Amino acid sequence: MARREVLVQLDDDLVEQLDALATDLGTNRSELLRRGAQAVLDAERLAAADRELRAAYRRQPADPALVQSARKLAAETAPRW
Repeated sequence: MARREVLVQLDDDLVEQLDALATDLGTNRSELLRRGAQAVLDAERLAAADRELRAAYRRQPADPALVQSARKLAAETAPRW
C-alpha cells in the first residue's frame, strides 16, 4: 500500500508519551500514530452506524407486540442463575 508522509504538529509532552508507549509496545511512533488514526476511523464508522440505527428506529418505531414477544422469548430461554 502506498504511503504518504504527513507533517503533524504535536506538543512535546504528547510526543514524549507517544514515544514511551511505542517503546513499551515494541514499535515506533509512526506505527503507533497509524494505529491510532485507524482506531479513530473505526470508532467513527461504528458511531455512524449506531446513529443510523437509532435514526431508523425513530423513523420506524418497533412494534410493541414484537417487543413484548421478544422479551417473553428472552425470559423463557435465558438460563436460570
